[in-house]
Amino acid sequence: MTNKNASPLLVYLAFAIVYIVWGSTYFFIQKALAGFPPFILGTIRFIIAGTLLMTWCRLKGEKIFDWKNIKYAAVSGILMLGAGNGMVIWVEQFIPSGLVAIMAASAAIWFVILDKSKWKENLSSKSTIAGLIIGFTGVILLFSEQVILALNTQQSNNQILGMVLVALAPVAWAGGSLYSKYHTAPDSSVSVNTAWQMLAASIIFIPGSFISDEYSKFHFSNVPADAWFSIIYLIIFGSIIAFSAYVWLLKVRPATQVSTYAYVNPVVALLLSICFTSEKVSWIQILGLVVILCSVLLINLVKYRKDKIPAGSTVL
Repeated sequence: MTNKNASPLLVYLAFAIVYIVWGSTYFFIQKALAGFPPFILGTIRFIIAGTLLMTWCRLKGEKIFDWKNIKYAAVSGILMLGAGNGMVIWVEQFIPSGLVAIMAASAAIWFVILDKSKWKENLSSKSTIAGLIIGFTGVILLFSEQVILALNTQQSNNQILGMVLVALAPVAWAGGSLYSKYHTAPDSSVSVNTAWQMLAASIIFIPGSFISDEYSKFHFSNVPADAWFSIIYLIIFGSIIAFSAYVWLLKVRPATQVSTYAYVNPVVALLLSICFTSEKVSWIQILGLVVILCSVLLINLVKYRKDKIPAGSTVL
């Protein structure tokens, strides 16, 4: 069901937020890493965003403590935000944000592969099978280019490990999204579940910060203004406002329209990378972006025609 009475201006604004803000989070993660170590960055971002969102839910009078839903939210939050987003944060120390965003678009491939209950439906479609094959081709294309480049640099081990992790991040994201989809009560609050997901993820980042000995080298007084601005942007806009806009759009617009963020986010990330950083974009990366986005279109082609796409939430 869609609400045709929703203000067109608000609809356009919400789309702009989802398109631009989610696409820009990759850029701002890399900017924040100039002042915050990766695990401390993840801890601060999600514990503050989760606390703010939970406080807002409390003020609205929503039920916060439903232990069954908390358990489900914790598992999905650890997979999506702790593992999926955590790997993205870590690898952006070594890999350009635009390339990370392109690889993240491959999550659509893993939604099909991991959604066992939909195997019969998805794998009976020729366009879906073609999309999977083309998508993997795009990932391999980008992966092979980065491995070859990494072998010729001093940081080859970190870059190769980074490419492995950025290829695994969409798997964790898709797995957590599907777990949330099938293990959340229909009448549960989306905002409350999201807050618990963020808080659970923030806890997972804490051991990593101690294992990496980040606190011994980190001092808040040494964080540059750009890094502070970036983490505030990620908390307020990336983790709260954009997600709220996304949830509202799902209520007032067809899911097929809302799902178009998956095509726009990598483009926004790539443009920001080109315009505001010294990162260079190769023709292979552009080709990889086109290949992966075409694969996403093919994977969802049948669902678009039926206008019954189940949308999965994304917080970066």
